[in-house]
Amino acid sequence: MATEAAPQVRAVTLGLAPSFGFGDRIGLATPGHVAAMVRNGAGIEPIFAQQSIREMERTNRSPTEVMHDALHGMVASAWSGGTGADADHLKTIADVDATHAAGYTFYTIDPSDYVDEHADSYDEATLRAKFADIRDQTGWVARYQDRQVTCGATTVTFDELACVRCAVKYGRAIGHALMLGDYIRTVNEAAGTDYEIELSVDETEQPTTLAEHYIVAELCIESGMKLVSLAPRYIGDFEKGVDYKGDVAALEHALGQHADIADALGPYKLSLHSGSDKLSMYPAFARASRGRFHVKTAGTSYLEALRVVARHDQALFRRIIGFARARYDTDKATYHVSATVAGVPPAEAVADATELEHLYLERWDRVPEGNGFTQPGRQILHCTFGSTLRDAELGPAIVAVLRAHPDTYGEVLADHFARHLGALRAGLS
Repeated sequence: MATEAAPQVRAVTLGLAPSFGFGDRIGLATPGHVAAMVRNGAGIEPIFAQQSIREMERTNRSPTEVMHDALHGMVASAWSGGTGADADHLKTIADVDATHAAGYTFYTIDPSDYVDEHADSYDEATLRAKFADIRDQTGWVARYQDRQVTCGATTVTFDELACVRCAVKYGRAIGHALMLGDYIRTVNEAAGTDYEIELSVDETEQPTTLAEHYIVAELCIESGMKLVSLAPRYIGDFEKGVDYKGDVAALEHALGQHADIADALGPYKLSLHSGSDKLSMYPAFARASRGRFHVKTAGTSYLEALRVVARHDQALFRRIIGFARARYDTDKATYHVSATVAGVPPAEAVADATELEHLYLERWDRVPEGNGFTQPGRQILHCTFGSTLRDAELGPAIVAVLRAHPDTYGEVLADHFARHLGALRAGLS
């Protein structure tokens, strides 16, 4: 969408201030994001340009386009504050080069391709055999094993088997993260640009243990990595497009322990990926992190774009639902979701337009208390965003509706994100 010259504003680093990332997969959402910040974002810093390389590939956008769209949206909306810019889920040197050239300041390293996701399920014999293969890459194991470290009110115990399991699970990932961190430092120092780094280790089935958090973070910081934020895998389920599934009180206790480690080693912020719509746990997250947090959202702005379509072009909305249902079982492969196509009726079976919107775009404020999740239709639309936006007819049609009804899009986004920001602020007070 970025056809104009870049405005004379730039992204900056945000440091330890609480921050919130507004992902925009189409390029027209920033005015609504700004409106939400004005309405309910006091005390929280925004990141308006946030997009993963995977999302850019699925929407045929470049890092420069994402940046330009966000900056133009800020200027058009008269945003007078600052903003960060998140080069999200970076996996390669080429990813760093492309996002650095576009002016990003917040680099999220994603070493998930090097994580052994099955490490938690290995029996001891298998685990030790796996460790033998990477022993020469994880010389730090002997340093940690049989130690105990006190971080505030939290004691972290490093028994020998826990250290071996950490090496198998994260050993190669740590090496890759250190390499990318060094490269990010080199290119920014050469250019004289400021930067900060987030490390993501959340894309695993099992939660990140306290020992794993400590080892990963300390090794990165000792390497000279400018670590401002870390995203562990927390307890409970963080499915796409729906509220948190789990015991919020237990989560808050675990978050407090992770925050103790972050305070002792950094300090650095705790980051929440898959943050969209997790309203029930936001106050706990803000409290437990002591206000040092970062939250990422992305798909929820796309879903609000479809809400605009549902209200202004019902026929198009029904076509999108049919297309998404056909694509869902393929497109959901890279997402943590539980919805099934069988769990929600097809569009042709629902005559009432309002009911159809509720079935496919149900929000947390319509969830029965204590249920903790929304209708499966929301996840079906969420996971198929790339296929839908790349479709030669549906993608341009969605953009046309949004351009024709910017006030509706701005209002639904402002309402949606004011609720997100309000829930986080509730934990700051």
